[in-house]
Amino acid sequence: MFIAQLDHPRFSSVQLETLRTGIMAGAPCPIDVMRQVIGRMHVPQVTICYGMTETSPVSFQSQIDDPIELRVSTVGRVLPHLECKIVNPETGATVPRGTPGELCTRGYAVMLEYWNDDDATAAAIDAARWMHSGDLAVMNGDGYVAITGRIKDMIIRGGENVYPREIEEFLHTHEKVSDVQVIGVPDHKYGEEVCAWIRLRDGVTATAEEFRDFCRGQIATYKIPRYIRFTSEFPMTVTGKVQKFRMREITVAELALARVTDVEPT
Repeated sequence: MFIAQLDHPRFSSVQLETLRTGIMAGAPCPIDVMRQVIGRMHVPQVTICYGMTETSPVSFQSQIDDPIELRVSTVGRVLPHLECKIVNPETGATVPRGTPGELCTRGYAVMLEYWNDDDATAAAIDAARWMHSGDLAVMNGDGYVAITGRIKDMIIRGGENVYPREIEEFLHTHEKVSDVQVIGVPDHKYGEEVCAWIRLRDGVTATAEEFRDFCRGQIATYKIPRYIRFTSEFPMTVTGKVQKFRMREITVAELALARVTDVEPT
């Protein structure tokens, strides 16, 4: 939403000087976007929120005086009267600070159950009433939590774990990129390959090879997207969240039909 507003052709004609604060949630915010929100939108006290519908819905939030680097790299700290922990997704054991794992939340904000669905409830909330988010996260020494991706969205390419957010953050630094989403798609040789959906800024053109050249020498070779798809929009939920599972379905179908390395702009 913020990116769309900043890119709106009439943005410069709108008076926003009276804005002061607000929240961002639902997706990571690249640092360049945060700087524009603070500078061009005049929202110096914007904060980051994180949670789930099942946790009512915010359980973490940054502070208005947190440095911008913390506001874009973390979701702040757990809110009062709630508990959180990060666990090994395979064993359920709590991991040390600085170690990635699955983020869990417990407290008054956690829902009681999914309506008439005991199996889904048991899969999400364990016997000790911890809500398992399905998100990969890491906590620093000051209690700030960074969301590094969804467990199911993590790409495993040739035995290497690839976190889409890292690649998305890097591609956002390219001057032609308005927005980008990275997914994994099936590959016979490596198990999965990296695919980037890129929405360009208005009035510019680019090629897939241009972006691969941009990546070379800056990120690990195995993280460079093999497939690059230029798009004008992403499949979204009614609440404005990107549907990566739908992106996978579309990409797999297109690659199977077209048999090309780069899907042309839509």
